[in-house]
Amino acid sequence: MRRSLIFMFALSFPLLLSTEVFATDAAEPVAATQTVAVPNEAQNELITLKSAIKEDIARLSQSQGELRTIVEYRIQNKTLQLRNKIKVLLEDENYDKAFMLALVQEQLTFNLKINDYFNDIVTKLSHKLGTADDESTLLEISKRELDKDNNYKQRLETLNWLGQMGEDVAAQKAELTQILLSRADNFDSFVTFTQQQLQNAVNAATNAGKDVTAAQTSRVMQLKDRLALNSQSLSIDIDLLDALEQNTASLKKTLFSISGDITQDVLSIDVASSLVEQWLHTAKEQSINHGPTLVFKLFIFCMILFVASLAGKLAKKIVSNTVSNSKLNFSKLLQDFFTSLSGKAVFTIGVLIALSQLGIELGPLLAGFGIAGVIIGFALQDSLSNFASGMMILIYRPYDVGDLISAAGVTGRVSHMSLVSTTIKTLDNQRLIIPNNKIWGDTINNITAEHQRRVDMTFGIGYGDNIEHAEAVLKSIVEAHPKVQKIPAPLIKLHVLGESSVDFIVRPWAKPEDYWDVYWDITREVKMRFDAEGISIPFPQRDVHIYQTSK
Repeated sequence: MRRSLIFMFALSFPLLLSTEVFATDAAEPVAATQTVAVPNEAQNELITLKSAIKEDIARLSQSQGELRTIVEYRIQNKTLQLRNKIKVLLEDENYDKAFMLALVQEQLTFNLKINDYFNDIVTKLSHKLGTADDESTLLEISKRELDKDNNYKQRLETLNWLGQMGEDVAAQKAELTQILLSRADNFDSFVTFTQQQLQNAVNAATNAGKDVTAAQTSRVMQLKDRLALNSQSLSIDIDLLDALEQNTASLKKTLFSISGDITQDVLSIDVASSLVEQWLHTAKEQSINHGPTLVFKLFIFCMILFVASLAGKLAKKIVSNTVSNSKLNFSKLLQDFFTSLSGKAVFTIGVLIALSQLGIELGPLLAGFGIAGVIIGFALQDSLSNFASGMMILIYRPYDVGDLISAAGVTGRVSHMSLVSTTIKTLDNQRLIIPNNKIWGDTINNITAEHQRRVDMTFGIGYGDNIEHAEAVLKSIVEAHPKVQKIPAPLIKLHVLGESSVDFIVRPWAKPEDYWDVYWDITREVKMRFDAEGISIPFPQRDVHIYQTSK
């Protein structure tokens, strides 16, 4: 079947000239020069381009393999440059008609011989079919057919140029129309056939799974390339037929079903109605043949999701009660983590089971999630850094909810914790949300981690005051405060002899939450008792002596 389809393309047009004939005779029309009145600069450019094309054509018959491909590319490129210059000259109202008419007719002759050249190559390739390397041969034929379609595009443009100069090209356009209709009809069948072959190859490779062979993979890739080339050829033929005012609605429907591209053509009534009719017919057949089964699967899918949701909530409740009453003394963050993780894990398992009931393969889906995870990981590096720091805080527990901490330059009480951030309420009642990586990367001072905290204070007396008396007063003040801990015993010692005072250190112990009450109360009481006991509290003084000298 593939061989017969290829021969429809290879033998659609008669072989008029061999490669060798093309390489010798086809150069003459292009290289011929006319002595007409055109600007010297433009004439020189055209003569140079035609000479370059003639030399490359002469070299073409002597080239093989990759070198032949390079020579073909040069001919194509130089021809395109020549045609662009022709187009520019035709836009000039004062162009020399005799010169341009001869030049455009040369291009038409050259275009016909290019078509013969491609026909010859396709025929030779078709004779190779039936060997073990048919796929590569078919792919090469498709490439050459696409070259032919691009050549037909240039032919129509050349005929339009002739029509613009007043030449009668109706018969030539009619001939080209018949050629394009035949090619488009062949491609319409060929792309549909190739698409079916590609679907079969993909199914075979998918069913093979891990045992897929290199040959199966290669066949899928070759069929994809061939389908792309043939679809492109069909698209060019459709555009040319549209320009020739032919009805291409059915061809556009085929092209859309192959490529899936929604263009302005879909907005036309014929194409749109045809597509809608096809979709409705397909939907009707699917609903009749698979409707009850699909409805039952959707019902089971929804039921599994509902049960998974209830199971997730139940799992969260059970885990929450377990970790909160555990003797392991989990941190609040760890409790929330286990609770949330258990509920989401149960629901995720339920979703996967539900998807499997719809016939979705979980292996490729999970692999896709893995790839997406890597991509998301790169995009959310900072957030993942916070997450990692949150995990470290969860494991090592440097603080917990309710603790008074000093970290990341902030002092306050922890009001909420998550794996990404920590919420701290400062002593002046401000709420700060700090990323965990800022906290974990800095010194963490957990002020309330211990059950007792020492209150460090220093008080000075004058050098003329009685040391034993002052020490007794300080001791009585500290021992009388109700929030000062008896054990450890408060420490009251003469510390240093300062510049203007004799300094005592006073270091009682208190509960962390009573720290500031003890500090402020004792400071106030010391001032009042020292004043009442006649003990001075010195402060720095300066004596300024002024000496007056006589001159």
